[in-house]
Amino acid sequence: MQYRFCSDEMQGSTIVSEKTAITTPTSRALPPHFSTAIAVPASGRLVFISGMTARHPDGHVVGVGDAEAQTHQVCANLKSAVEAAGGTMADICSVDVYLADMADYAKVNAVRQQWFPSPPPASTLVEVSRFVVDEYLVEISAVAVVASS
Repeated sequence: MQYRFCSDEMQGSTIVSEKTAITTPTSRALPPHFSTAIAVPASGRLVFISGMTARHPDGHVVGVGDAEAQTHQVCANLKSAVEAAGGTMADICSVDVYLADMADYAKVNAVRQQWFPSPPPASTLVEVSRFVVDEYLVEISAVAVVASS
């Protein structure tokens, strides 16, 4: 299935980024926030976004003890980073999600569905034993393909 997204407007022309969700004959039924793989045309710039946490721009940790609130802040930070590179959340093709507690899986994925348009990025989600800051519950790194400017 192929999707087209308008990722940005530059100098009066609309830049369009295509992402194709890849499925295989052996793929299981997937939840709505998951893609087996994403294919992206090999044009544009690759943007590698470091792990984003629930750190607010003013420096405080948002949602201490609340994985849902932290995931919203993490996604807002991802959005800010991809926009600074000239893209949108639709340009993010891959994410790695790190959780302090797998019990937060459903909450985190529900928030991700609100921030990432279809098809969702290819993703990996793992539980980790510790973050750099003890208050962090979620961290997400990402790779985006942004149209060249």
